[in-house]
Amino acid sequence: WIETQRDRPAAPTRLWHWTLAFGIATLLFGLYLRQVFPQAGHDIAPGYGAPVLAFEFAGGQSDLEAIFGFFTDPEQVKRLAAMRAGNERDYIYMLLYAGFLGCGCLALWRELRARWLLAAAGIPVVAALCDAYENWLLFDIQAAFTIGDYSPAMASLPYPVAAKFLALALTNVVIGAAATQLGRWWALFGTVAILAAIPTAMAIITPAAFAWALIPSAAGGWLLLLALAATGSWQAAR
Repeated sequence: WIETQRDRPAAPTRLWHWTLAFGIATLLFGLYLRQVFPQAGHDIAPGYGAPVLAFEFAGGQSDLEAIFGFFTDPEQVKRLAAMRAGNERDYIYMLLYAGFLGCGCLALWRELRARWLLAAAGIPVVAALCDAYENWLLFDIQAAFTIGDYSPAMASLPYPVAAKFLALALTNVVIGAAATQLGRWWALFGTVAILAAIPTAMAIITPAAFAWALIPSAAGGWLLLLALAATGSWQAAR
C-alpha cells in the first residue's frame, strides 16, 4: 500500500483540513493555557522566561523555592494551585499538538510521497508521551514540595523533558525540510524553521539562560505548518 501511495502523483489532500483544525485549536488552547499557569515566579532566573519552564528544568529544592517561594510567602499557595491547574489541562494540549503535528506530517507525506515523512508522523506522538510522563513526575515533585519533602522523581525529570523538546525540534526540522521541496518561498520559510530549532539544544544544556528560547523555537515550525495547512486546505477545497 505504501508503494502504491508513493507512486501516485503529488496532489492536495484533505488531511490539510484536519491539520488546520488541530492547528487552530492548538493555538487557541495554548493562549488560554498560558494564562492558567503562574505568570511570575518568586525569584527565578530571567533566562527561564515562564515559571512553568523553570519548573520543567528544576534540579533541586532551591529551584522549587525560587519558583513557588518559601512557606512564609503568601503567594506560594496561588503559584502552586496555578501550576497544578496548568499541568492538569496540559494533557489536552498534548493531544492537540500531537494531532496537529502528526496530521501535518501525514499531509506532507501525501503531498510529496516521501516515506520519511510517513515515519516522522510518529515523532509528535513520542513527544506527547514524554510530556505526559514529565507531568506525572511534576505532580509528584510538587506534592512533595507542598509538604516540605523532597521527591526522588526530581532525578528522573531531565530525561523526559529533554526527549520531549528534542522530539519537537526534530519535528520542526522535518516540517522545514519538507517545505524546502514545495517551492522557492516555502523553501525560505522552511530554512528559517530548521534554523529556529537550534536554540533547543542551547536551552537543554543551559536552561537558566536559554529556556525562554524554546517557545519561539517551536513557533517557527508550527507557524510554518499552520500556513501550509491553510494553503493546502484552500487548494484541496477547489
